[in-house]
Amino acid sequence: MTKEELAGKIIERLKKEYPMAGCTLDYNEAWKLLVSVRLAAQCTDARVNVVVEDLYAKFPDVEALAKAEPEEIEAIVRPCGLGKSKARDISACMRMLKEEYDGKVPEDFDALLKLPGVGRKSANLIMGDVFGKPAIVTDTHCIRLVNRMGLVDGVKEPKKVEMALWKLIPPEEGSDFCHRLVYHGRDVCTARTKPHCAECCVADLCKKNGVVLD
Repeated sequence: MTKEELAGKIIERLKKEYPMAGCTLDYNEAWKLLVSVRLAAQCTDARVNVVVEDLYAKFPDVEALAKAEPEEIEAIVRPCGLGKSKARDISACMRMLKEEYDGKVPEDFDALLKLPGVGRKSANLIMGDVFGKPAIVTDTHCIRLVNRMGLVDGVKEPKKVEMALWKLIPPEEGSDFCHRLVYHGRDVCTARTKPHCAECCVADLCKKNGVVLD
């Protein structure tokens, strides 16, 4: 079995296991996803979803956040950790959206990367979830699982994992595939305990369990 064939089988198994998988950050506008994904660094999505309720109650739109001082933002987002740097990035990002994009999130990957606090993972998330474009979101779950499964071999750098997966995952499947890896990584193929292989829908396909690829 080749890596391409393995990827196809894993995609189909995860589709059946997690048919409704999607982004676990709450948002109803593109700019809110930008804010939440910045806050989610080294923080759980569940906590971010709680914290942003207070943030948006005080600053309900891009213009309001753009006008806010970073210290005002930090006072609210501090429970997410790294409050000073996250608040600084959110403030600068919202100001850039207001001044250069009329308050709208740009529908261009390279433009997204120029926004303060936005890296490849965040830009891919926006492209896939907001704009429905092909995307590969290499978060910690994705990197851990694709290494264990054998889709990549000992590659831990997010961009290198992303580039490797672009060659294996059909473009239309990338975004949902990465969301399903998050669900699977939280519930089954866990990081802080031994993976629950007996409960895993892809255990018989997994390199960790001795599957050899061509």
